[in-house]
Amino acid sequence: MAIFQRSERGNQDMRPITLIRDISNHAEGSCEIHCGNTVIRCTASAENRLPPFLRGKNQGWLTAEYAMLPRATHQRTDRKSMLESGRTKEIQRLIGRALRSACDVNAFPEWQIRIDCDVIEADGGTRTAAINGAFVAMALCFEKMMERKQIKKWPLRYYIAAISCGIIDDEVRLDLEYEEDVIAQTDANFVLNDEQKLIEIQSTAEQDPFDVTQLQTMLTLSQQASDTIITLQKQCLDINKF
Repeated sequence: MAIFQRSERGNQDMRPITLIRDISNHAEGSCEIHCGNTVIRCTASAENRLPPFLRGKNQGWLTAEYAMLPRATHQRTDRKSMLESGRTKEIQRLIGRALRSACDVNAFPEWQIRIDCDVIEADGGTRTAAINGAFVAMALCFEKMMERKQIKKWPLRYYIAAISCGIIDDEVRLDLEYEEDVIAQTDANFVLNDEQKLIEIQSTAEQDPFDVTQLQTMLTLSQQASDTIITLQKQCLDINKF
């Protein structure tokens, strides 16, 4: 197997991350995240309506949509086929679950927050980058709703961050690029909060099984990375409501 060699960073190093807030003139909250060569535009929209199964229950809801632009990848992908793919639906559910975990849905009754994550450039780690950028967009949306007096109580309980890990040639690597992701023996994604508590783990042995020691190494690296990401989110948001 040909092993992809990292040119400028070690196995425990993340790619550079940049968070750019307020990139939309219309959405209540928005953020563009750059993670290496991966670029995702995230928006959060507040709608004063709920799905039928939640109406009258005096609570809110948050849902997420995820999509790649047709030429976000090396070859053009049909727009309709991407939207209907099982992978897209699985990533949407992951983003929604991760963000809802940070929310007190009783703090924004009868409101639905709709998160849109649109991948402009894909170079690995799109689902984890989408969660990190969408969290900023969501927080800005809630800040705007409080300014408008649409809600009275701050809905977010904690910060969350997500990062990918993998095993290549029996070595654990943090934050896989596309060239690494496609050859990885194991591919994993971790979502954590600002107390380093786990929200979700996705981990699959694509080739050889991995052991508990390797899993613990991936978790330790992810916890360290989540601290760095959350520090960047705090700097970007500058919100003192948590």
